[in-house]
Amino acid sequence: QVHLVESGGGSVQAGDSLTLTCAASGRALTGYIVGWFRQAPGKEREFVAAARWSGGDAYIGDSVKGRFTIALDSDKNTIWLHMNNLKREDSGVYYCAANRWGHIFRSDVYDNWGQGTQVSVAS
Repeated sequence: QVHLVESGGGSVQAGDSLTLTCAASGRALTGYIVGWFRQAPGKEREFVAAARWSGGDAYIGDSVKGRFTIALDSDKNTIWLHMNNLKREDSGVYYCAANRWGHIFRSDVYDNWGQGTQVSVAS
C-alpha cells in the first residue's frame, strides 16, 4: 500500500504562485506513475500533471500547461506541484495520486490517493 499526504494548499490571489507537496510512504514506488488531479465543486476530477517515478517523462494538463510543473525526488519520496500565475479557475481540491498500471490521464486507474489539499484563488 502507498500512503500519500498532500500539503501546501491555501488561499491566494490571482497571479500568485503556490507549491503543493506530496509525501509518499509505504511500499516502494518503483515503476509507478505519480501525479496530481484536482476537483472543483460540481465538476469532474481533472488531470493536472504526472510523472514517472523512475524519471524521464512528465505530463502536464492542457489547462495548466505553461504555468504548472511537476517535480519529484525519489530519494526523499516527495512529489511537488509548482503552480504559477494562478487563476480563479484553478481553485479546487488537489489530490496526489499514484498507480502501477502505466496509465497517465485516467483518474479511475489511479488506486492510491491522498486526502487532498484545498487551493482557493481569488480573482
